[in-house]
Amino acid sequence: MKMIPDFRALSCLAVLLLIVSLIPAACAAGSGGAMTKADLSAAILPYMAATYCGEDLVHLAPIEIQTAACRYLGLPEPPENTEVLRIATPNAVKATNFYSDYYVGIFTHLSNMPLMRMDESGHLVGLTADHYEVSADNTQWTFYLKDNLFWSDGKQVTPEDVAFSFEYLGEHNADAGWIKETLLGTTLSEEDNSVTFIFNKPYTTINLEFATYNIIPKHIWENIPDPTAYTEAGPFVGNGPYYLENIDLNAAKLTFRKNNHWQGKQPSFGSVEIHWFANDNAAALALESGTVDTYYRYANSYPYASVQRLKDTGNFNTLEKTSIGLTFLAPNLKRAPMDDLQFREAIAQAINYTELVTVDTLGYGTVPKRGFVPPGMDYFMDTPTLAYNPTKARQTLAAAGYTDTNGNGIVEKEGADLDLDLLVRTGFERDGQLIEEYLEAVGIGATVHQVDATTWYDLKDNYDYDLTVTSTTPWGMLMHAGWGTGYFDSRRTGKGVLHNLNDPAYLALCDNILATTNQAQLKQYAEEMQTYFNDNLPAIALYWKKDVIPYNRAYTGWYYEPLFGIYDIETFLNVRAAV
Repeated sequence: MKMIPDFRALSCLAVLLLIVSLIPAACAAGSGGAMTKADLSAAILPYMAATYCGEDLVHLAPIEIQTAACRYLGLPEPPENTEVLRIATPNAVKATNFYSDYYVGIFTHLSNMPLMRMDESGHLVGLTADHYEVSADNTQWTFYLKDNLFWSDGKQVTPEDVAFSFEYLGEHNADAGWIKETLLGTTLSEEDNSVTFIFNKPYTTINLEFATYNIIPKHIWENIPDPTAYTEAGPFVGNGPYYLENIDLNAAKLTFRKNNHWQGKQPSFGSVEIHWFANDNAAALALESGTVDTYYRYANSYPYASVQRLKDTGNFNTLEKTSIGLTFLAPNLKRAPMDDLQFREAIAQAINYTELVTVDTLGYGTVPKRGFVPPGMDYFMDTPTLAYNPTKARQTLAAAGYTDTNGNGIVEKEGADLDLDLLVRTGFERDGQLIEEYLEAVGIGATVHQVDATTWYDLKDNYDYDLTVTSTTPWGMLMHAGWGTGYFDSRRTGKGVLHNLNDPAYLALCDNILATTNQAQLKQYAEEMQTYFNDNLPAIALYWKKDVIPYNRAYTGWYYEPLFGIYDIETFLNVRAAV
Protein backbone atom coordinates (compact mmCIF):
# COMPACT_ATOMS: atom_id res chain seq x y z
CA MET A 1 0.00 0.00 0.00
CA LYS A 2 1.34 3.42 -0.91
CA MET A 3 1.51 5.61 2.17
CA ILE A 4 1.36 9.39 2.46
CA PRO A 5 4.73 11.15 2.83
CA ASP A 6 6.01 11.51 6.41
CA PHE A 7 7.54 14.98 6.68
CA ARG A 8 9.52 13.94 9.76
CA ALA A 9 11.49 11.49 7.64
CA LEU A 10 12.22 13.95 4.86
CA SER A 11 15.40 15.96 4.73
CA CYS A 12 15.15 19.70 5.14
CA LEU A 13 16.14 20.02 1.52
CA ALA A 14 13.25 17.83 0.37
CA VAL A 15 10.75 19.78 2.46
CA LEU A 16 12.17 23.02 1.15
CA LEU A 17 11.83 21.89 -2.45
CA LEU A 18 8.26 20.74 -1.85
CA ILE A 19 7.18 24.05 -0.36
CA VAL A 20 8.98 26.04 -3.04
CA SER A 21 7.10 24.14 -5.73
CA LEU A 22 3.75 24.75 -4.07
CA ILE A 23 3.97 28.47 -3.26
CA PRO A 24 1.72 30.17 -5.82
CA ALA A 25 2.93 32.98 -8.01
CA ALA A 26 0.23 35.23 -6.55
CA CYS A 27 1.64 34.71 -3.06
CA ALA A 28 5.21 35.53 -4.15
CA ALA A 29 4.03 38.54 -6.09
CA GLY A 30 2.46 39.93 -2.91
CA SER A 31 5.94 40.52 -1.51
CA GLY A 32 6.56 43.19 -4.10
CA GLY A 33 9.47 41.20 -5.45
CA ALA A 34 11.55 41.77 -2.29
CA MET A 35 11.75 38.04 -1.45
CA THR A 36 12.59 35.09 -3.62
CA LYS A 37 10.81 31.74 -3.42
CA ALA A 38 13.84 30.39 -1.57
CA ASP A 39 13.49 33.21 0.98
CA LEU A 40 9.80 32.45 1.43
CA SER A 41 10.47 28.75 1.88
CA ALA A 42 13.14 29.37 4.47
CA ALA A 43 10.78 31.68 6.35
CA ILE A 44 7.84 29.29 6.56
CA LEU A 45 9.75 26.04 7.09
CA PRO A 46 9.73 26.28 10.92
CA TYR A 47 6.05 27.21 10.86
CA MET A 48 5.14 24.24 8.66
CA ALA A 49 7.13 21.86 10.85
CA ALA A 50 5.47 23.07 14.05
CA THR A 51 1.99 23.15 12.55
CA TYR A 52 1.85 19.96 10.53
CA CYS A 53 4.56 17.54 11.66
CA GLY A 54 3.08 16.25 14.90
CA GLU A 55 2.05 12.72 15.78
CA ASP A 56 -1.28 13.04 13.89
CA LEU A 57 0.29 13.99 10.58
CA VAL A 58 -2.21 13.76 7.71
CA HIS A 59 -2.04 14.49 4.01
CA LEU A 60 -1.23 18.14 3.30
CA ALA A 61 -3.29 19.59 0.47
CA PRO A 62 -1.43 22.06 -1.77
CA ILE A 63 -3.96 24.77 -0.98
CA GLU A 64 -3.30 24.26 2.75
CA ILE A 65 0.45 24.73 2.31
CA GLN A 66 -0.11 27.75 0.09
CA THR A 67 -2.54 29.34 2.55
CA ALA A 68 -0.25 28.66 5.52
CA ALA A 69 2.68 30.25 3.71
CA CYS A 70 0.72 33.35 2.81
CA ARG A 71 -0.70 33.74 6.32
CA TYR A 72 2.73 33.39 7.87
CA LEU A 73 4.21 36.04 5.63
CA GLY A 74 1.24 38.39 5.83
CA LEU A 75 0.51 38.07 2.11
CA PRO A 76 -2.85 37.80 0.34
CA GLU A 77 -4.17 34.27 0.53
CA PRO A 78 -4.90 32.25 -2.63
CA PRO A 79 -8.34 33.25 -3.91
CA GLU A 80 -11.22 30.93 -3.09
CA ASN A 81 -13.01 29.23 -6.00
CA THR A 82 -16.49 30.75 -5.78
CA GLU A 83 -17.87 29.13 -8.94
CA VAL A 84 -21.07 27.18 -8.14
CA LEU A 85 -22.80 24.48 -10.17
CA ARG A 86 -26.51 24.52 -9.28
CA ILE A 87 -28.83 21.56 -9.86
CA ALA A 88 -32.63 21.59 -9.53
CA THR A 89 -34.46 18.44 -8.44
CA PRO A 90 -37.92 17.38 -7.21
CA ASN A 91 -36.18 14.63 -5.17
CA ALA A 92 -36.81 16.24 -1.80
CA VAL A 93 -34.56 15.51 1.17
CA LYS A 94 -36.72 14.82 4.22
CA ALA A 95 -34.24 14.79 7.09
CA THR A 96 -30.79 15.93 8.15
CA ASN A 97 -29.73 12.32 8.19
CA PHE A 98 -26.68 11.48 6.12
CA TYR A 99 -27.22 7.76 6.49
CA SER A 100 -30.90 6.97 6.11
CA ASP A 101 -32.46 9.70 3.99
CA TYR A 102 -33.03 8.08 0.58
CA TYR A 103 -32.03 11.00 -1.63
CA VAL A 104 -29.12 12.07 0.54
CA GLY A 105 -27.82 8.56 -0.11
CA ILE A 106 -27.98 9.10 -3.87
CA PHE A 107 -26.62 12.63 -3.89
CA THR A 108 -23.66 11.69 -1.69
CA HIS A 109 -22.29 9.35 -4.36
CA LEU A 110 -20.43 12.55 -5.23
CA SER A 111 -18.83 12.90 -1.81
CA ASN A 112 -18.61 9.31 -0.53
CA MET A 113 -17.83 7.45 -3.69
CA PRO A 114 -18.94 3.79 -4.03
CA LEU A 115 -16.37 1.18 -5.00
CA MET A 116 -17.70 0.97 -8.56
CA ARG A 117 -19.61 3.05 -11.08
CA MET A 118 -21.29 2.47 -14.43
CA ASP A 119 -19.83 4.14 -17.50
CA GLU A 120 -21.73 5.58 -20.46
CA SER A 121 -21.69 2.20 -22.23
CA GLY A 122 -23.27 0.41 -19.27
CA HIS A 123 -20.03 -1.27 -18.19
CA LEU A 124 -18.98 -1.37 -14.54
CA VAL A 125 -15.66 0.31 -13.81
CA GLY A 126 -13.75 1.25 -10.67
CA LEU A 127 -14.44 4.40 -8.66
CA THR A 128 -13.00 4.07 -5.17
CA ALA A 129 -11.70 0.73 -6.40
CA ASP A 130 -9.11 0.59 -9.15
CA HIS A 131 -10.03 -2.96 -10.17
CA TYR A 132 -11.28 -6.22 -8.69
CA GLU A 133 -10.82 -9.99 -8.88
CA VAL A 134 -13.35 -12.78 -8.30
CA SER A 135 -12.70 -16.35 -7.14
CA ALA A 136 -13.67 -19.23 -9.42
CA ASP A 137 -16.66 -20.11 -7.24
CA ASN A 138 -17.83 -16.43 -7.06
CA THR A 139 -17.76 -16.40 -3.25
CA GLN A 140 -14.72 -14.13 -2.80
CA TRP A 141 -14.45 -10.67 -4.30
CA THR A 142 -11.23 -8.69 -3.91
CA PHE A 143 -11.27 -4.94 -4.56
CA TYR A 144 -7.97 -3.11 -5.03
CA LEU A 145 -8.32 0.52 -3.98
CA LYS A 146 -6.89 3.52 -5.74
CA ASP A 147 -3.76 4.68 -3.92
CA ASN A 148 -4.38 8.41 -4.20
CA LEU A 149 -7.69 8.77 -2.35
CA PHE A 150 -7.90 10.91 0.78
CA TRP A 151 -10.78 11.84 3.02
CA SER A 152 -11.63 15.52 3.20
CA ASP A 153 -10.00 15.68 6.64
CA GLY A 154 -6.69 14.60 5.08
CA LYS A 155 -6.58 10.97 6.20
CA GLN A 156 -6.00 8.31 3.57
CA VAL A 157 -8.80 6.00 2.41
CA THR A 158 -7.92 2.48 3.57
CA PRO A 159 -9.16 -1.08 3.07
CA GLU A 160 -10.32 -0.90 6.68
CA ASP A 161 -12.66 1.98 5.74
CA VAL A 162 -14.17 -0.09 2.95
CA ALA A 163 -14.67 -3.22 5.06
CA PHE A 164 -16.19 -1.13 7.84
CA SER A 165 -18.56 0.62 5.42
CA PHE A 166 -20.22 -2.63 4.36
CA GLU A 167 -20.26 -4.25 7.79
CA TYR A 168 -21.82 -1.07 9.22
CA LEU A 169 -24.31 -0.95 6.35
CA GLY A 170 -25.39 -4.55 6.85
CA GLU A 171 -25.90 -3.91 10.55
CA HIS A 172 -27.88 -0.67 10.30
CA ASN A 173 -29.68 -0.61 6.93
CA ALA A 174 -32.63 -2.99 6.50
CA ASP A 175 -32.41 -2.84 2.70
CA ALA A 176 -28.83 -4.11 2.94
CA GLY A 177 -29.63 -6.89 5.38
CA TRP A 178 -28.40 -9.40 2.82
CA ILE A 179 -24.85 -8.25 3.60
CA LYS A 180 -25.17 -9.23 7.25
CA GLU A 181 -26.77 -12.54 6.31
CA THR A 182 -24.27 -13.60 3.65
CA LEU A 183 -20.95 -11.91 4.46
CA LEU A 184 -18.75 -14.37 6.34
CA GLY A 185 -15.87 -11.94 6.77
CA THR A 186 -13.28 -9.70 5.15
CA THR A 187 -9.53 -9.92 4.61
CA LEU A 188 -7.48 -6.73 4.44
CA SER A 189 -4.13 -6.22 2.76
CA GLU A 190 -2.19 -3.01 3.35
CA GLU A 191 0.49 -4.16 0.95
CA ASP A 192 -1.95 -4.55 -1.94
CA ASN A 193 -4.29 -1.83 -0.67
CA SER A 194 -7.13 -4.30 -1.04
CA VAL A 195 -10.11 -5.77 0.77
CA THR A 196 -11.56 -9.24 0.12
CA PHE A 197 -15.21 -9.96 0.86
CA ILE A 198 -15.96 -13.61 1.63
CA PHE A 199 -19.59 -14.69 1.18
CA ASN A 200 -21.39 -17.86 2.21
CA LYS A 201 -22.72 -18.42 -1.31
CA PRO A 202 -21.84 -17.43 -4.87
CA TYR A 203 -22.57 -13.85 -5.97
CA THR A 204 -22.07 -12.79 -9.56
CA THR A 205 -23.32 -9.20 -9.31
CA ILE A 206 -21.38 -7.80 -6.35
CA ASN A 207 -19.65 -5.35 -8.68
CA LEU A 208 -23.08 -3.94 -9.54
CA GLU A 209 -24.32 -3.96 -5.95
CA PHE A 210 -21.20 -2.11 -4.87
CA ALA A 211 -21.87 0.65 -7.41
CA THR A 212 -24.71 1.87 -5.19
CA TYR A 213 -23.36 1.78 -1.62
CA ASN A 214 -21.34 4.74 -0.35
CA ILE A 215 -17.97 4.38 1.38
CA ILE A 216 -17.69 6.10 4.78
CA PRO A 217 -14.68 6.86 7.01
CA LYS A 218 -14.32 4.40 9.86
CA HIS A 219 -12.56 6.91 12.12
CA ILE A 220 -15.74 9.02 12.06
CA TRP A 221 -18.64 6.57 11.93
CA GLU A 222 -17.30 3.98 14.37
CA ASN A 223 -18.14 6.54 17.05
CA ILE A 224 -21.79 6.78 15.93
CA PRO A 225 -23.63 3.69 17.29
CA ASP A 226 -26.97 4.40 15.59
CA PRO A 227 -26.66 6.25 12.26
CA THR A 228 -30.44 6.29 11.75
CA ALA A 229 -30.73 8.58 14.78
CA TYR A 230 -27.77 10.77 13.83
CA THR A 231 -29.33 14.00 12.62
CA GLU A 232 -26.53 16.45 11.99
CA ALA A 233 -26.58 19.02 9.19
CA GLY A 234 -22.88 18.62 8.37
CA PRO A 235 -20.14 18.85 7.36
CA PHE A 236 -19.52 15.17 6.58
CA VAL A 237 -16.10 13.78 5.72
CA GLY A 238 -15.98 12.46 2.15
CA ASN A 239 -13.54 10.80 -0.25
CA GLY A 240 -14.72 12.31 -3.54
CA PRO A 241 -13.87 15.53 -5.36
CA TYR A 242 -16.40 17.21 -3.06
CA TYR A 243 -17.61 16.60 0.50
CA LEU A 244 -21.11 17.29 1.81
CA GLU A 245 -20.81 20.53 3.74
CA ASN A 246 -24.42 21.12 4.73
CA ILE A 247 -27.98 19.77 4.63
CA ASP A 248 -30.25 22.81 4.89
CA LEU A 249 -33.90 21.79 5.14
CA ASN A 250 -35.09 25.39 5.50
CA ALA A 251 -33.39 26.50 2.29
CA ALA A 252 -34.11 23.13 0.62
CA LYS A 253 -30.48 22.82 -0.38
CA LEU A 254 -27.53 20.46 -0.16
CA THR A 255 -24.12 22.11 -0.44
CA PHE A 256 -21.05 20.19 -1.52
CA ARG A 257 -17.67 21.86 -1.08
CA LYS A 258 -14.49 21.02 -2.97
CA ASN A 259 -12.33 18.43 -1.21
CA ASN A 260 -8.86 19.98 -1.07
CA HIS A 261 -7.31 16.55 -0.60
CA TRP A 262 -8.72 15.21 -3.88
CA GLN A 263 -5.77 14.08 -6.01
CA GLY A 264 -7.59 13.33 -9.26
CA LYS A 265 -8.69 15.61 -12.06
CA GLN A 266 -9.67 18.93 -10.52
CA PRO A 267 -13.27 20.07 -10.96
CA SER A 268 -13.98 23.52 -12.33
CA PHE A 269 -16.44 24.50 -9.59
CA GLY A 270 -15.63 25.33 -5.98
CA SER A 271 -18.99 24.00 -4.84
CA VAL A 272 -22.07 22.14 -6.04
CA GLU A 273 -25.58 22.96 -4.80
CA ILE A 274 -28.58 20.64 -5.03
CA HIS A 275 -31.81 22.66 -4.78
CA TRP A 276 -34.96 20.63 -4.28
CA PHE A 277 -38.43 21.85 -5.16
CA ALA A 278 -41.97 20.82 -4.27
CA ASN A 279 -42.71 19.51 -7.76
CA ASP A 280 -41.51 19.38 -11.35
CA ASN A 281 -43.26 22.61 -12.29
CA ALA A 282 -41.40 24.57 -9.62
CA ALA A 283 -38.10 23.00 -10.68
CA ALA A 284 -38.82 23.85 -14.32
CA LEU A 285 -39.50 27.49 -13.40
CA ALA A 286 -36.12 27.64 -11.64
CA LEU A 287 -34.40 26.55 -14.85
CA GLU A 288 -36.40 28.93 -17.01
CA SER A 289 -35.44 31.82 -14.74
CA GLY A 290 -31.75 30.87 -15.02
CA THR A 291 -31.20 30.39 -11.29
CA VAL A 292 -29.99 26.80 -11.76
CA ASP A 293 -27.84 25.15 -14.42
CA THR A 294 -29.40 21.71 -14.90
CA TYR A 295 -32.09 19.32 -13.67
CA TYR A 296 -31.81 15.91 -12.07
CA ARG A 297 -34.53 13.54 -10.97
CA TYR A 298 -33.41 10.05 -10.14
CA ALA A 299 -34.68 7.53 -12.73
CA ASN A 300 -36.80 10.13 -14.51
CA SER A 301 -36.68 12.68 -17.30
CA TYR A 302 -37.15 16.41 -17.20
CA PRO A 303 -40.94 16.94 -17.58
CA TYR A 304 -41.63 16.52 -21.27
CA ALA A 305 -44.27 19.26 -21.30
CA SER A 306 -41.65 21.79 -20.19
CA VAL A 307 -38.88 20.91 -22.66
CA GLN A 308 -39.82 23.23 -25.50
CA ARG A 309 -40.52 26.16 -23.19
CA LEU A 310 -37.06 25.80 -21.71
CA LYS A 311 -35.44 25.55 -25.13
CA ASP A 312 -37.24 28.75 -26.14
CA THR A 313 -35.26 30.69 -23.53
CA GLY A 314 -32.19 30.19 -25.71
CA ASN A 315 -30.09 29.35 -22.65
CA PHE A 316 -30.40 25.58 -22.55
CA ASN A 317 -29.58 22.57 -24.68
CA THR A 318 -30.68 19.00 -23.95
CA LEU A 319 -29.29 15.50 -23.84
CA GLU A 320 -31.71 12.79 -25.01
CA LYS A 321 -30.89 9.26 -23.89
CA THR A 322 -32.87 6.00 -23.99
CA SER A 323 -33.74 4.99 -20.43
CA ILE A 324 -33.62 1.42 -19.18
CA GLY A 325 -36.39 2.32 -16.73
CA LEU A 326 -40.03 1.89 -17.75
CA THR A 327 -43.65 2.21 -16.60
CA PHE A 328 -45.70 -0.97 -16.35
CA LEU A 329 -48.98 -2.54 -15.24
CA ALA A 330 -48.56 -5.28 -12.66
CA PRO A 331 -51.26 -7.89 -12.03
CA ASN A 332 -51.43 -9.43 -8.57
CA LEU A 333 -50.45 -12.96 -9.55
CA LYS A 334 -51.55 -14.30 -6.16
CA ARG A 335 -55.20 -13.38 -6.75
CA ALA A 336 -57.82 -14.55 -9.27
CA PRO A 337 -58.47 -13.72 -12.06
CA MET A 338 -55.02 -12.11 -12.47
CA ASP A 339 -53.44 -15.54 -12.04
CA ASP A 340 -55.16 -16.58 -15.28
CA LEU A 341 -52.81 -16.11 -18.27
CA GLN A 342 -55.71 -15.71 -20.72
CA PHE A 343 -57.16 -12.95 -18.58
CA ARG A 344 -53.78 -11.19 -18.57
CA GLU A 345 -53.66 -11.57 -22.35
CA ALA A 346 -57.01 -9.82 -22.60
CA ILE A 347 -55.76 -6.97 -20.42
CA ALA A 348 -52.69 -6.58 -22.63
CA GLN A 349 -54.87 -6.45 -25.73
CA ALA A 350 -57.16 -3.81 -24.17
CA ILE A 351 -54.46 -1.18 -23.60
CA ASN A 352 -53.97 1.67 -26.07
CA TYR A 353 -50.18 1.89 -25.95
CA THR A 354 -49.88 4.54 -28.64
CA GLU A 355 -52.15 6.87 -26.68
CA LEU A 356 -50.15 6.28 -23.48
CA VAL A 357 -46.91 7.11 -25.31
CA THR A 358 -48.48 10.30 -26.64
CA VAL A 359 -50.06 11.39 -23.36
CA ASP A 360 -47.23 10.46 -21.02
CA THR A 361 -44.08 11.06 -23.07
CA LEU A 362 -45.25 13.61 -25.68
CA GLY A 363 -43.35 11.70 -28.33
CA TYR A 364 -40.26 10.94 -26.21
CA GLY A 365 -41.30 7.30 -25.81
CA THR A 366 -42.08 4.17 -27.79
CA VAL A 367 -44.59 1.32 -27.67
CA PRO A 368 -42.95 -1.54 -25.74
CA LYS A 369 -42.64 -5.23 -26.53
CA ARG A 370 -43.96 -8.29 -24.77
CA GLY A 371 -40.48 -9.19 -23.54
CA PHE A 372 -40.70 -6.25 -21.07
CA VAL A 373 -36.95 -5.47 -21.15
CA PRO A 374 -36.09 -2.19 -22.98
CA PRO A 375 -33.54 -2.14 -25.81
CA GLY A 376 -30.86 -0.33 -23.81
CA MET A 377 -30.13 -3.45 -21.76
CA ASP A 378 -27.53 -6.11 -22.51
CA TYR A 379 -28.76 -9.07 -24.55
CA PHE A 380 -32.02 -7.38 -25.51
CA MET A 381 -34.16 -9.77 -27.56
CA ASP A 382 -36.70 -8.60 -30.10
CA THR A 383 -40.10 -9.97 -29.04
CA PRO A 384 -43.51 -9.03 -30.55
CA THR A 385 -44.67 -5.45 -30.00
CA LEU A 386 -47.61 -5.09 -27.64
CA ALA A 387 -50.69 -4.30 -29.70
CA TYR A 388 -53.95 -2.52 -28.91
CA ASN A 389 -56.79 -4.72 -30.12
CA PRO A 390 -60.03 -4.31 -28.11
CA THR A 391 -61.96 -6.66 -30.40
CA LYS A 392 -59.47 -9.44 -29.78
CA ALA A 393 -59.54 -8.66 -26.05
CA ARG A 394 -63.30 -9.33 -25.94
CA GLN A 395 -62.80 -12.56 -27.85
CA THR A 396 -60.04 -13.67 -25.49
CA LEU A 397 -62.26 -12.97 -22.48
CA ALA A 398 -65.15 -14.95 -23.95
CA ALA A 399 -62.90 -17.90 -24.81
CA ALA A 400 -61.65 -17.93 -21.21
CA GLY A 401 -65.19 -17.99 -19.81
CA TYR A 402 -65.61 -14.31 -18.96
CA THR A 403 -69.00 -13.29 -20.42
CA ASP A 404 -71.57 -10.53 -19.99
CA THR A 405 -74.78 -12.46 -19.32
CA ASN A 406 -76.87 -9.57 -18.00
CA GLY A 407 -75.99 -7.10 -20.75
CA ASN A 408 -74.63 -4.37 -18.48
CA GLY A 409 -71.34 -4.15 -20.38
CA ILE A 410 -69.21 -5.84 -17.68
CA VAL A 411 -68.11 -9.46 -17.95
CA GLU A 412 -68.81 -11.90 -15.15
CA LYS A 413 -67.00 -14.81 -13.65
CA GLU A 414 -69.01 -17.35 -11.70
CA GLY A 415 -72.06 -15.09 -11.85
CA ALA A 416 -70.51 -11.88 -10.47
CA ASP A 417 -69.44 -8.77 -12.34
CA LEU A 418 -65.69 -8.21 -12.35
CA ASP A 419 -64.63 -5.05 -10.56
CA LEU A 420 -60.87 -4.92 -10.27
CA ASP A 421 -59.11 -2.86 -7.62
CA LEU A 422 -56.72 -0.73 -9.69
CA LEU A 423 -54.15 0.51 -7.16
CA VAL A 424 -52.52 3.77 -8.27
CA ARG A 425 -49.96 5.72 -6.29
CA THR A 426 -49.13 9.39 -6.51
CA GLY A 427 -47.60 10.29 -9.86
CA PHE A 428 -49.53 7.75 -11.93
CA GLU A 429 -53.00 9.28 -11.69
CA ARG A 430 -53.48 9.88 -15.42
CA ASP A 431 -52.25 6.38 -16.31
CA GLY A 432 -54.72 4.90 -13.84
CA GLN A 433 -57.65 6.80 -15.34
CA LEU A 434 -56.75 5.73 -18.89
CA ILE A 435 -56.30 2.07 -17.96
CA GLU A 436 -59.63 2.09 -16.14
CA GLU A 437 -61.23 3.38 -19.37
CA TYR A 438 -59.43 0.83 -21.55
CA LEU A 439 -60.50 -2.09 -19.38
CA GLU A 440 -64.12 -1.02 -19.09
CA ALA A 441 -64.27 -0.53 -22.87
CA VAL A 442 -63.72 -4.30 -23.32
CA GLY A 443 -66.00 -5.30 -20.42
CA ILE A 444 -63.56 -5.52 -17.50
CA GLY A 445 -64.85 -3.52 -14.55
CA ALA A 446 -62.16 -1.58 -12.69
CA THR A 447 -62.05 1.12 -10.03
CA VAL A 448 -59.04 3.35 -9.48
CA HIS A 449 -57.81 3.23 -5.90
CA GLN A 450 -55.61 6.30 -5.45
CA VAL A 451 -53.12 6.21 -2.55
CA ASP A 452 -49.90 7.87 -1.41
CA ALA A 453 -46.56 6.07 -1.63
CA THR A 454 -46.54 4.84 1.97
CA THR A 455 -49.99 3.29 1.65
CA TRP A 456 -49.03 1.77 -1.68
CA TYR A 457 -46.04 0.02 -0.10
CA ASP A 458 -48.26 -1.48 2.58
CA LEU A 459 -51.04 -2.63 0.25
CA LYS A 460 -48.76 -4.20 -2.34
CA ASP A 461 -46.73 -6.00 0.36
CA ASN A 462 -49.97 -7.49 1.67
CA TYR A 463 -51.15 -8.32 -1.88
CA ASP A 464 -54.25 -6.20 -1.29
CA TYR A 465 -54.94 -5.15 -4.88
CA ASP A 466 -55.78 -6.63 -8.29
CA LEU A 467 -53.71 -4.42 -10.61
CA THR A 468 -51.24 -1.63 -9.96
CA VAL A 469 -49.44 0.92 -12.11
CA THR A 470 -45.82 1.45 -11.16
CA SER A 471 -42.40 1.92 -12.72
CA THR A 472 -38.90 0.55 -12.64
CA THR A 473 -35.72 2.46 -12.03
CA PRO A 474 -32.53 1.71 -13.95
CA TRP A 475 -31.13 0.14 -10.77
CA GLY A 476 -34.30 -1.91 -10.43
CA MET A 477 -33.87 -3.35 -13.90
CA LEU A 478 -30.30 -4.36 -13.06
CA MET A 479 -30.70 -5.60 -9.48
CA HIS A 480 -31.02 -9.23 -8.39
CA ALA A 481 -30.67 -11.41 -11.51
CA GLY A 482 -31.07 -8.41 -13.81
CA TRP A 483 -33.55 -7.80 -16.62
CA GLY A 484 -36.23 -6.64 -14.17
CA THR A 485 -36.29 -9.91 -12.24
CA GLY A 486 -35.90 -8.31 -8.83
CA TYR A 487 -39.37 -6.78 -8.98
CA PHE A 488 -41.18 -10.10 -9.19
CA ASP A 489 -39.14 -12.81 -7.45
CA SER A 490 -41.28 -13.88 -4.46
CA ARG A 491 -38.16 -14.32 -2.33
CA ARG A 492 -37.25 -10.63 -2.40
CA THR A 493 -38.39 -7.62 -0.39
CA GLY A 494 -38.12 -3.88 -0.86
CA LYS A 495 -40.21 -0.76 -1.28
CA GLY A 496 -40.71 -1.10 -5.02
CA VAL A 497 -40.63 -4.89 -5.12
CA LEU A 498 -43.88 -6.75 -5.90
CA HIS A 499 -42.51 -10.21 -4.92
CA ASN A 500 -45.57 -11.92 -6.40
CA LEU A 501 -44.07 -14.55 -8.74
CA ASN A 502 -43.23 -17.96 -7.29
CA ASP A 503 -43.31 -20.04 -10.47
CA PRO A 504 -40.50 -22.64 -10.02
CA ALA A 505 -39.42 -22.16 -13.65
CA TYR A 506 -38.99 -18.43 -13.10
CA LEU A 507 -37.15 -18.83 -9.81
CA ALA A 508 -34.82 -21.42 -11.33
CA LEU A 509 -34.03 -19.07 -14.19
CA CYS A 510 -33.18 -16.29 -11.70
CA ASP A 511 -30.90 -18.69 -9.82
CA ASN A 512 -29.18 -19.76 -13.03
CA ILE A 513 -28.37 -16.14 -13.85
CA LEU A 514 -27.10 -15.49 -10.34
CA ALA A 515 -24.82 -18.53 -10.45
CA THR A 516 -22.79 -17.67 -13.54
CA THR A 517 -20.46 -15.02 -14.90
CA ASN A 518 -20.04 -16.84 -18.21
CA GLN A 519 -21.15 -14.35 -20.86
CA ALA A 520 -22.43 -16.96 -23.29
CA GLN A 521 -24.60 -18.48 -20.55
CA LEU A 522 -25.78 -15.04 -19.43
CA LYS A 523 -26.89 -14.23 -22.97
CA GLN A 524 -28.82 -17.50 -23.13
CA TYR A 525 -30.47 -16.91 -19.75
CA ALA A 526 -31.29 -13.28 -20.59
CA GLU A 527 -33.08 -14.41 -23.73
CA GLU A 528 -34.88 -17.14 -21.80
CA MET A 529 -36.03 -14.54 -19.28
CA GLN A 530 -37.41 -12.29 -22.01
CA THR A 531 -39.11 -15.31 -23.54
CA TYR A 532 -40.67 -16.01 -20.14
CA PHE A 533 -42.02 -12.43 -19.99
CA ASN A 534 -43.32 -12.77 -23.55
CA ASP A 535 -45.08 -16.09 -22.90
CA ASN A 536 -46.43 -15.47 -19.39
CA LEU A 537 -47.00 -11.71 -19.08
CA PRO A 538 -46.27 -11.44 -15.34
CA ALA A 539 -46.16 -7.70 -16.03
CA ILE A 540 -47.21 -5.55 -18.98
CA ALA A 541 -44.92 -2.71 -20.04
CA LEU A 542 -46.95 0.42 -20.84
CA TYR A 543 -44.22 2.40 -22.58
CA TRP A 544 -40.50 2.77 -22.95
CA LYS A 545 -39.12 6.28 -22.73
CA LYS A 546 -36.23 8.64 -23.26
CA ASP A 547 -34.59 10.73 -20.58
CA VAL A 548 -34.37 14.38 -21.56
CA ILE A 549 -31.80 16.32 -19.54
CA PRO A 550 -31.53 20.09 -19.96
CA TYR A 551 -28.27 21.87 -19.26
CA ASN A 552 -27.00 25.43 -19.29
CA ARG A 553 -25.38 25.93 -22.69
CA ALA A 554 -22.77 28.17 -21.04
CA TYR A 555 -21.16 24.94 -19.80
CA THR A 556 -19.85 21.91 -21.63
CA GLY A 557 -18.70 18.42 -20.59
CA TRP A 558 -22.00 16.86 -19.48
CA TYR A 559 -21.95 13.08 -19.08
CA TYR A 560 -24.75 10.47 -18.92
CA GLU A 561 -24.66 6.86 -17.82
CA PRO A 562 -27.59 4.39 -17.57
CA LEU A 563 -27.63 3.89 -13.80
CA PHE A 564 -27.63 7.43 -12.35
CA GLY A 565 -27.95 9.57 -15.48
CA ILE A 566 -25.95 12.81 -15.34
CA TYR A 567 -25.31 12.42 -11.62
CA ASP A 568 -21.96 10.80 -12.26
CA ILE A 569 -18.46 11.80 -11.18
CA GLU A 570 -17.50 12.37 -14.83
CA THR A 571 -20.03 15.19 -15.02
CA PHE A 572 -18.62 16.92 -11.96
CA LEU A 573 -15.01 16.55 -13.10
CA ASN A 574 -15.58 17.61 -16.70
CA VAL A 575 -18.28 20.29 -16.77
CA ARG A 576 -16.71 23.69 -17.25
CA ALA A 577 -17.32 26.95 -19.06
CA ALA A 578 -17.82 26.51 -22.80
CA VAL A 579 -15.13 28.14 -24.91
